[in-house]
Amino acid sequence: MAKLPTSARVVIIGGGVIGCSVAYHLSKLGWKDVVLLERKQLTSGTTWHAAGLIAQLRATANMTKLARYSQELYGNLETETGVATGFKRNGSITVALTDERKEEIFRQAAMARAFGVDVEEISPAEVKSRYDHLNIDGVKAGVYLPRDGQGDPANIALALAKGARMNGAVIAERTKVTNINRTGRRVTSVDWQTADENGTIACDMVVNCAGMWGHEVGKMMGTNVPLHACEHFYIVTENIPDLAQLPVLRVPDECAYYKEDAGKILLGAFEPNAKPWAMNGIPDDFEFDQLPEDFDHFEPILEAAVNRVPMLAEAGIHTFFNGPESFTPDDAYHLGQAPEMDNVWVAAGFNSIGIQSAGGAGMALSQWMDTGEKPFDLGDVDISRMQPFQGNKTYLFERSKETLGLLYADHFPFRQKATARGIRRSPLHQHLLDQGAVMGELAGWERANWFAQPGQTPAYEYSWKRQNFFGNVADELNAIRNNVGMYDMSSFGKIRVEGRDATAFMNNICGGEMDVPAGKIVYSQFLNQHGGIEADITVTRLSETAYLVVTPAATRLADQTWMQRNVGEFNVVITDMTASEAVLAVMGPNSRKLLQAVSPNDFTNGINPFGTAQEIEIGMGLARAHRVTYVGELGWEVYVSTDMAAHVFETLHTAGQDIGLKLCGMHMMDAARLEKGFRHFGHDITCEDHVLEAGLGFAVKSDKPAFIGRDAVLRKREAGLEKRLVQFKLTDPDPLLYHNEPIIRDGNTVGYLSSGGYGHHLGAAVGMGYVPCKDETVADMLGSTYEIDVMGTRVKAEAQLRPFYDPKGERTKV
Repeated sequence: MAKLPTSARVVIIGGGVIGCSVAYHLSKLGWKDVVLLERKQLTSGTTWHAAGLIAQLRATANMTKLARYSQELYGNLETETGVATGFKRNGSITVALTDERKEEIFRQAAMARAFGVDVEEISPAEVKSRYDHLNIDGVKAGVYLPRDGQGDPANIALALAKGARMNGAVIAERTKVTNINRTGRRVTSVDWQTADENGTIACDMVVNCAGMWGHEVGKMMGTNVPLHACEHFYIVTENIPDLAQLPVLRVPDECAYYKEDAGKILLGAFEPNAKPWAMNGIPDDFEFDQLPEDFDHFEPILEAAVNRVPMLAEAGIHTFFNGPESFTPDDAYHLGQAPEMDNVWVAAGFNSIGIQSAGGAGMALSQWMDTGEKPFDLGDVDISRMQPFQGNKTYLFERSKETLGLLYADHFPFRQKATARGIRRSPLHQHLLDQGAVMGELAGWERANWFAQPGQTPAYEYSWKRQNFFGNVADELNAIRNNVGMYDMSSFGKIRVEGRDATAFMNNICGGEMDVPAGKIVYSQFLNQHGGIEADITVTRLSETAYLVVTPAATRLADQTWMQRNVGEFNVVITDMTASEAVLAVMGPNSRKLLQAVSPNDFTNGINPFGTAQEIEIGMGLARAHRVTYVGELGWEVYVSTDMAAHVFETLHTAGQDIGLKLCGMHMMDAARLEKGFRHFGHDITCEDHVLEAGLGFAVKSDKPAFIGRDAVLRKREAGLEKRLVQFKLTDPDPLLYHNEPIIRDGNTVGYLSSGGYGHHLGAAVGMGYVPCKDETVADMLGSTYEIDVMGTRVKAEAQLRPFYDPKGERTKV
């Protein structure tokens, strides 16, 4: 082994395909002091036994971009490094055995076209023509992606490692990291040990690419990397004479995938009930190891496979393989800067799709590390989406039983996780259950998504069509639009900013004007240097030196981390107050009437106009009423300390019976905000969406002194917009929209919906999406003919820049 340096710009821990990709891409960017440490031998953890399937299409445009980059990279690596990667584009076929799965894969095909991926919907006969060995009994349809492929996992990793070395990186095998030294929020050095010696490398940055060891290594750095290893099974047949090259075949309804390789068939499984492994830690000597066979566990998959691909009955089994793979709580990998530390980065937890993800993930992380900014929106995989409690080992053990199987489960809209539930509960949780609440989960929070009617089973019945709660949401929205409804918003993040520099700090980090009177509420964004949106928030000034920042539940940690990393010299204290207060939203034309029935305070426009908060008495308790809305109606968000939350709920609910108060859920809120054109962070607005192009210029006060993103706002105002966020309403009331459906303008695909849902009050599905508009007037844009591609069928749509519901915003101000 070459002598290791005593200092480096970055130390990468882990020599699987991900670590090798990060080393390769950093060295390609010109980083010279790159050191990769591998405890045993390169690829010896999980990379060596990966199936090597390389697909293009992922759930979002940016994840698809990364997967396609991986393909292109692997196609060129052999020429660059001389190491054969085995990469070939033999295509892939996914077949549906049910009508619901057919709709899912056809919707995915439409999405693929919007993302620029070659795709073809094919009949059972066409499936048979491309995969003659398949028994097509029960096959409803298929989707064919001609440019999908497969490769040799270990050689791909070794090619990346060689490319990194060719550009100056140092890669040390059989070198175990024994300790990571920290000062405050920074790692200062990494201690290492081999069989013969030990040492320390001082470093500017560390990257956790430790795969299924990532959780343990994360703890060494003081960071949370939630993942857990599960047993993953496949068999490889004996050689099958005259077996020609075949596409990769996926039969998700039977939890199976098939890959032809060197005249043999590999049959792999993502079974619904997985087997977590190594609850007490991974053995220290683990290297190229297999786990004990469990044929009983695999037998149902094999039985279905022999029926589906009959030649398997004649082929002997050469290998029965059981090896571990790491899975995360939400089946998305972890990438990015760890929230807890300022120089620790993560690329781990790839949920058995590490080979197809590694090239793109390594490229994106390296660019992020090089510039200090995300190269594009990576919210799907950003490690900051993980909540601290999700590092709990028992939680990870229970959740991992489900997440492996979810890869091939029906991905129904609104599908909820079934395992590891009930961890974070609002103080009103049992009250809501007693009233028929059907709970969903977000960031561990149990939230009422809809309310069952008396006699209705309070549970989801999943479908791609109108689900069993469709009418319930319509009734809840009707109450909000025409009378009064109430819903629990306690899960939303609440971050208190306090100190002598609070106003200056908030004005620097927010696009809006924060030097406002106490009690004023400001809708604003955190912007990055490119004018992209890092957070979408409301800010309430509580006093001369204190503000309350309210964020989406899922982004509270990310938003607070952004604030902490931009504190600089400002003298402020930033505190997560989410659990300290419950929030009840009281919304609708009769919301004022209900509040006046339970409180002596004045809720009229003269005392409590829109965008202001006031301390109130309510029942026999105290609260703070914020006059603001996410549903487009007159209403208040009532903030109450958790000890009095149940009393306030009971007071409002009892008084509301006289005027028809209806309890509502999160599905109603989403339908209402879509009708009103309110943006949803992570879908409609992200870090790569310019605040002006998102239609939120009204929330930016660029005449105030310098703030983060100000120059980018001024440049865009001068140069003009290149795209606009447009609202759409289908002219046919029957089709349903979810998101990612292609937008067709004058016959050409120009984008896709960033969000979609059913507008019950409007009587049709509605959505939003960006449409290119460079050098165009608004009249040009809206004068075009628009259609939305729903499962391969083009449906006419109306297009507007203003909301379809209450375009002037009059209902909130009455």
